[in-house]
Amino acid sequence: MEWLNYHHLLYFWTVARLGSVSRAGEELRLTQATVSAQLKSLETSLGEKLFRKAGRHLALTETGKIVFRYADEIFSLGREMVGALQGRPEGHLARVTVGVADVLPKLVAYELIEPALKLRDTYRVICREGTNKELLPALAVHDIDVVLTDTPIDPSINVKGFSHLLGECGMTLFGATKLAASIRGKFPQCLNSAPFVLPTPNTAARRSLDQWFELEKIRPVIVAECEDSALLQVFGQRGLGLFFAPSVVGAEIQRQSHVKAIGRVEGVRERFFAISLDRKLKHPAVVAISEAARARLSD
Repeated sequence: MEWLNYHHLLYFWTVARLGSVSRAGEELRLTQATVSAQLKSLETSLGEKLFRKAGRHLALTETGKIVFRYADEIFSLGREMVGALQGRPEGHLARVTVGVADVLPKLVAYELIEPALKLRDTYRVICREGTNKELLPALAVHDIDVVLTDTPIDPSINVKGFSHLLGECGMTLFGATKLAASIRGKFPQCLNSAPFVLPTPNTAARRSLDQWFELEKIRPVIVAECEDSALLQVFGQRGLGLFFAPSVVGAEIQRQSHVKAIGRVEGVRERFFAISLDRKLKHPAVVAISEAARARLSD
């Protein structure tokens, strides 16, 4: 190979970041056939396969991982160059990209990420939100440095990573002022037939809460289910139903949302994980998150 076609490299880099040819085509405003053809041309010029099939997604080969690291550096430098020419240099801060699972309560996410934010003289923190199935493929191609979530890595997701337990805490039940005032009697028996806004059944928190309801012989009236924790809290704040949140951020939830704490749920614990490609955390910003989490998540 005498020279490198940087258009082909850009198409490869985009597919690797997004995990699929179709999504890359949408971002690049090209057809899937065009993107696929350019990838094939790059593989031919390099004499190596860059992708392999991993279920419905594409995964990088070992050669692909090497090419991606160089491509990421090349296009990062390109953005820095444009910024410098426009009088907005950004090239002296290293980046740490944190994937935040949408099931993770936002106040907990902030508590976890804040130690990295304090390294702002060294690192620029970039947060991306989505489901585990969306974030983990991005982690696999090094588009994300760490994923913060409430469950260890799912074996059904074809991503080789490591789950690091950051901590755990109990759950507290909250309600809008008027709704909370209507809940009378001994806790938790007073919750029978009360309206609830709950996480969706596919979440770890919901599975634990369903077991608790069954153990306490409580039949909740489920008026809404939300996968996004922020939306769930808004529904609860507006009085649609009672809602649960990690006890460690209970005081802040009451201050921000003007809701009342009804009771602590004994026996239900929410766990928080950092998922990385490293068996031992190495990135300084990610290490800062991990080291601070134990103290911050204790209740």
